[in-house]
Amino acid sequence: MNVILLGTAAGGGFPQWNCWCPVCRVARRDPAAAHPRTQSSVAISADGRRWYLLNASPDIRAQVATLPAEEPVGTRHVPVDGVLLTDAELDHTLGLVLLREARRLPLYATARTAQILDEDSHLLPTMRAFGEFPVTTLPLRRAVPILHREGADAGLTVEAFPVPGHAPRFAADAGTGHTVGLLIRHGTAAMAYVPGCGALVPDVLDRLDNAALVLVDGTFWSDDELTALGIGDRTARAMGHQPIAGANGSLAALAGLPGRVVYVHINNTNPILLEHSPERAAVAAAGVTVGDDGMSFSL
Repeated sequence: MNVILLGTAAGGGFPQWNCWCPVCRVARRDPAAAHPRTQSSVAISADGRRWYLLNASPDIRAQVATLPAEEPVGTRHVPVDGVLLTDAELDHTLGLVLLREARRLPLYATARTAQILDEDSHLLPTMRAFGEFPVTTLPLRRAVPILHREGADAGLTVEAFPVPGHAPRFAADAGTGHTVGLLIRHGTAAMAYVPGCGALVPDVLDRLDNAALVLVDGTFWSDDELTALGIGDRTARAMGHQPIAGANGSLAALAGLPGRVVYVHINNTNPILLEHSPERAAVAAAGVTVGDDGMSFSL
């Protein structure tokens, strides 16, 4: 299984267009000291040719252009065979609108995520004005096969598992299955993608323990990150994200996992984005990697 990190920043990218926090200032002044990043999305493939997206960020046009591909024969070519969603958040779904020219693109989502996209954000009705975007409903805690656009088995399976988190602000109500992690398997290889997680509870850690590669929520370093900077009035946990640092932080829980662990969905205020910060050093000392756009893995 081939895995490419297309984007590793949280919503807004890095540096965020309207942010002049200390971390964004470094990124603007010295990109080598704080690498620019696009918004969170991952590409996976069983053969290195046919790709599936895990979430579709607003930066998807530029991200898709980086996928390995042979030069197409015809005048139209869709390098993506489907999109698998972890939730209905705008930074994970707005890219779907930019893929509307595909005319037909399979989507995979839980029933609750599909309902939010249909009734609250109205993204699915908008998409269907341009073509066919069938949704395969992902049951919770049960693997289903991933198919090529024409219906053939891709050799991959996906299991959606619920994680603590908050439904999108625009959702009428939360419901069950609004935020999930994805466990992708190809033969004996397994990877987990959990870009949003409010707490690494035992059920979630059990899933992550089975994965050779874990791509996990690294949004905030500390719980008071935004409030301390004076740019927000909610803590990390109040926003549905477990912070990295501290005795109850994600780093302490993740350090013992057997697979390779990589932080993704990193907010522009997070000091782990600074290449030489003490926070980055602490993450590395725990054996965890800070994700960067373009990182690739072969499982």
